[in-house]
Amino acid sequence: MTRLPRTLVPVLERLARRRVLLGFDFDGTLAPIVADRTAGQMRAETRALLARVCSLYRCAIISGRSVGDLRGRLAGVHPRYLFGNHGIEPSPSMQRFRPAIAAARAHLVAALQSWSDIDIEDKTYSLSLHYRDSPRPASARRAIVRALAALRLPLRLVAGKQLVNAVPLGAPHKGDVMSALCRRERVEAALYVGDDITDEDVFALDRKDLATVRVGRSRRSRARAFLRDQASVDSLLELLAELRAGGLRRGIAPA
Repeated sequence: MTRLPRTLVPVLERLARRRVLLGFDFDGTLAPIVADRTAGQMRAETRALLARVCSLYRCAIISGRSVGDLRGRLAGVHPRYLFGNHGIEPSPSMQRFRPAIAAARAHLVAALQSWSDIDIEDKTYSLSLHYRDSPRPASARRAIVRALAALRLPLRLVAGKQLVNAVPLGAPHKGDVMSALCRRERVEAALYVGDDITDEDVFALDRKDLATVRVGRSRRSRARAFLRDQASVDSLLELLAELRAGGLRRGIAPA
């Protein structure tokens, strides 16, 4: 197992003794990023560790993927909460965002028809425009941004790893979801682990009770701690499980 940053270990030790909510992104965090987005899966070791952590803690997975897509990738893992579309799905307001996304998709298919290497992923409540396969990634990204800028629709654009996300303006984001779940569960503390720009909505929350961890160091990130790489997430999960199980064996049961 990869060693964790020394400053992170005491943080996890404190969290394991408290009533805590754990939040995780999926791609790039629980699962390695792969060239084919349809093939994204957790390693067997990660799946086993996450299943154990979910049995010991209140856990939420908040991903850019749709909820239906996520469920198919989480066999044997049972988090308390599952959110897709960057936190939009499920939400009471999500149906009102469908028309804008449908209209945006129709426009983008026409505007980008000459770019066969741009993949428009329609997730009903948001769009992701992938240009990972483009031999001219910078030009492809500029074409995407120009096409989105031409839309007269209430959309928020969020860059990602070789993709651009288009989400409805005013829709709930990952930070909103984590805050709402913390209130709902009445937790004493929370931990969130992510790797991308959409996760900055959580990292930027002004909460002293929230520990934030980014996979991969970034000077621009507001995360408070960093893991060296995606494989390091296994070490984090393993330690979380060991700490909570050890406390339970000693009769220390968080509320």
